[in-house]
Amino acid sequence: MELLHKIFIAPFQDMAAAPDFLMQVLWEGLVSGVLYALIALGFVLIFRSSRIFNFAQGIMVVFAALTLVGFHAMGIPAYVSVALTLVVMFGLAVGIERVVLRPLVGQPDIILFMATIGITLFLIGSGELIFGGENKRMITEELGIPTGAFEFNPFNGLLLLEQKDVTAVIGAVALVIGLLLFLNKTRMGRAIRALGDDSQAALSVGISQRTVWVMVWFIAGVIALVTGIVWGARAGVSFALEVIAYKALPVLMLGGLESITGAIVGGLMIGMMEKLFEIYWGQPLLGGGTESWFAFVLALLVLLFRPQGLFGEKIIERV
Repeated sequence: MELLHKIFIAPFQDMAAAPDFLMQVLWEGLVSGVLYALIALGFVLIFRSSRIFNFAQGIMVVFAALTLVGFHAMGIPAYVSVALTLVVMFGLAVGIERVVLRPLVGQPDIILFMATIGITLFLIGSGELIFGGENKRMITEELGIPTGAFEFNPFNGLLLLEQKDVTAVIGAVALVIGLLLFLNKTRMGRAIRALGDDSQAALSVGISQRTVWVMVWFIAGVIALVTGIVWGARAGVSFALEVIAYKALPVLMLGGLESITGAIVGGLMIGMMEKLFEIYWGQPLLGGGTESWFAFVLALLVLLFRPQGLFGEKIIERV
């Protein structure tokens, strides 16, 4: 009976007893969820347009952040460093399309997946060779990102919102809105969507597969840079950031591998639910550490009942 009380009653009593702390937990989960969603968006965009699961998205986050910090360490102003980093990410997208993807057109999906593992290893080696392996400080203040905190007193308690987290959420929302407008309102965006929906029909009307692939890898690079700045501001810039990208995997499993909406909603769900579970169930019952595996268990439970994810389209095969 005591165990059942700790599982089904005590957590909700704790939430009701300290609603300000509950709001703090939800906020921390929301910030993490936004960043998970950003990483998942990079996976979704590349998969929708090329049917390639980009294993390199995580190291692209690290590589973009290291490039930005490296340019600034050379004495280049912060915003010029951002522009130069975007140039590097565009060059990386062109190089990946020409050197890796173009020769592998028509190969089985597993071959393309293995190619992205090769890209991952190449970027790890290049990053360590150029930038070194030590932890670096993100140029937060130089980019104009505030580092203070907003203080609120809901329910006669205390709620602290770090300004860099607020900036991250606002920036992520702006990026997602811009991406949706690009995909729905521009000619290139419609070409990306068309290639993802029906590649043969898209190619037959003159859409360039090579151009689309370069563009989606560049967009994934932009997303990686934004994610690297935000995570770097919170935890520094190092190759350990690559591990964060693995949290995008349960987001994709939960939301669906081809759904932009699923990436966003799945990221927010996992971010907040894993934080709630850690604070109200994990620490009292298991001693903590549940954030490392909770998302994967949740995604697995969803897949048992809906293999295509919450927002994926069910594939019906006729025999």
